[in-house]
Amino acid sequence: MIQLLFTVIFAEMALIMTLLFKTPLRKLVVMALDRVKRGRGPIMAQTVATTVFVVLMSSVYSMMKIQNRSVEPGLINPTDQVLMARHLLEASLMGFLLFLALMIDRLHHYIRELRLLRKAMEAEKKQNRGFEDGKNGRAEEAKAMGEEMSSLRTQIKKLESECETKAKEAEAAEANTVALKKQSEGFLLEYDRLLEENQNLKSQLESIDQGLQS
Repeated sequence: MIQLLFTVIFAEMALIMTLLFKTPLRKLVVMALDRVKRGRGPIMAQTVATTVFVVLMSSVYSMMKIQNRSVEPGLINPTDQVLMARHLLEASLMGFLLFLALMIDRLHHYIRELRLLRKAMEAEKKQNRGFEDGKNGRAEEAKAMGEEMSSLRTQIKKLESECETKAKEAEAAEANTVALKKQSEGFLLEYDRLLEENQNLKSQLESIDQGLQS
């Protein structure tokens, strides 16, 4: 399951990087997300997110059970240590997976809103040119149109500022991903060490049992 979580996280990171930069691939990704959000797509996405969240809560509950059943406060046997490390790694990965999914949803939303505003801006510019070329006498309407264009520019600037903020958040999320990857590698090394210690303890117990039997 850990390998699957890492695969999904890296896929989400690649998707976020695609959405951050204006390339032909981003247009295809946005179109694909538009189709996913139609029909039963949102329901399926919510179902998957809910399932992941439930599994996350299950891992947290398992860690609490392991902590509560320790022989002495702060002392956990090697097997429980291995289980604790595994549950902690899985919970961290699932939490980060849900965070990246939320980032993808918000980035797609802001990109789509920005695209709609740009189209509206272009339409207003064309309409304004028509008024200037063929209807110079309609000064009041042109003035009203200019005010509306100014309002649209303000909205576009605001939305671009929000997109920049989200881009910075995505960069921070990427940095967190690198840190999480390093932490996960440490967890895996600790898991291997604990597993080896557990195997050595089992071997020692078997040797002691054989010595007692003989």
